[in-house]
Amino acid sequence: MEQFDIAGQDVSFHKTPLLIAGPCVLEDVEDAIRVGTECAAIAEREGFFYIFKSSYLKDNRSSISSYAGPGLEKGLEMLARIGSETGAPLLTDIHSAGEAAMAAEVCDVLQIPAFLSRQTSLVAAAASTGKVLNLKKGQFLSPEEMHLAVEKARRNGAGGVMVTERGTFFGYHNLVVDFTAFPRMRDLEVPMIFDATHSLQLPGRLGNRSGGRPGLARYLARAAAAAGCDGLFVETHFEPMTCECDAEVMLPLDELPRLIEETGRLFELVRGFEGE
Repeated sequence: MEQFDIAGQDVSFHKTPLLIAGPCVLEDVEDAIRVGTECAAIAEREGFFYIFKSSYLKDNRSSISSYAGPGLEKGLEMLARIGSETGAPLLTDIHSAGEAAMAAEVCDVLQIPAFLSRQTSLVAAAASTGKVLNLKKGQFLSPEEMHLAVEKARRNGAGGVMVTERGTFFGYHNLVVDFTAFPRMRDLEVPMIFDATHSLQLPGRLGNRSGGRPGLARYLARAAAAAGCDGLFVETHFEPMTCECDAEVMLPLDELPRLIEETGRLFELVRGFEGE
């Protein structure tokens, strides 16, 4: 498996599990700094490599009236401050090829949203920055199809590629996770991340927004760790229901320590099996 340079740090995902965590969309910068600081402390305590995640723009919204974020320029200013004050590497999504270069000036990892995971020009533009890419696996894609997206990223010069599993459409308003995806994608030789909160999203369930079941995140995270993933993606906030985006999906921050402690123990156990 590849070893990446993220923010000047060599990261071996086979040895150190990854935690990507933060609020869904940037709202109040002080709140985001608080979340990032607490996530960094949790990750350090449990032996995870931490990357702060939040979006300057959440283009995939249910309703025209849904909050979409502060936008590219203001959002990148906020992310730069968050990175400076927390000391954490930064990850954000990009939605068009024209955003890639600006986002890469501030962020260490560029994320391709799941609905856009087949967009060749977007993946190519993100990869051409030389940054590490996190490819969210489309809800409509099989595990085997992700090799095509990974190949696009590698051929266009990405500094590394990760793939994040975030559930598969199961009829209307529901997602399921096929945990065989992790061994099936192992031959991609990329770090495989499990999105423990979006996998429990209920798309469009509440009419003008999506619902969620974050109370089940611990259980799915434990299953993913046992199935061989290399890290976790968790959207979290200390008061999720006050947030304007994915309030019903995000994990309360005070529940994150237990989730990370439990999965950390499983990561260590599974790596012991693989080393035998």
